[in-house]
This record gives sequence, structure tokens and C-alpha cells, in this order.
Amino acid sequence: MAQTTYSFRIDENLKRQAEAFCEDVGMNLSTAIMICLKRITRDYRFPFEISAEPNYNEITRQAIADVNAGVGLSRPYNNFAEILAEVDAEIEAEERMSA
Repeated sequence: MAQTTYSFRIDENLKRQAEAFCEDVGMNLSTAIMICLKRITRDYRFPFEISAEPNYNEITRQAIADVNAGVGLSRPYNNFAEILAEVDAEIEAEERMSA
């Protein structure tokens, strides 16, 4: 099989970290890259999931944490009329308290 050379630029710290990982699993970085390329050509897809991590602000992160912990959740409703009735009752209660 004919060989070719392909070079690319990579952040020095990223390269060191990748080399350290490869050393921990008993291979060099070139072998790891070769494995990845062989999987891409064999399976015709990346051998790992590619996704974008959401960039949530602190308020959104806290809201997600609260929901996951079950904090501040409302009760289940059977229909929209129930929701409106509860909202109306809350508004009336607030109006009575402020009067």
C-alpha cells in the first residue's frame, strides 16, 4: 500500500494531552489517528458522537438543576381551564393582600 504524509497544525497543549492519553492506553498518537481514520472509512461515519454542548447562562443552568431536583414544579393539570382558575385565584389573593 502506498504511503503518504499529511500534516496539520494542532494546539501544543492538546497534542500533549492526547499523547499522554495514548501512552496510558499503550499506543502513540499516530496509531490513534490511524485507528480513527480506518473507522471513518470502514463505517462511513465518525467513531464518536459529535454534538454541541449548550451554552446556558447561570439562570438557565439553575432552572434545569431545579427541575431535575423537582424544585418549584407545579402540579399536573387536566386542562387549560384548571390552570386559568388557579392563576385567577392567585391574582385575587395577591390583590386582597395588597389592598
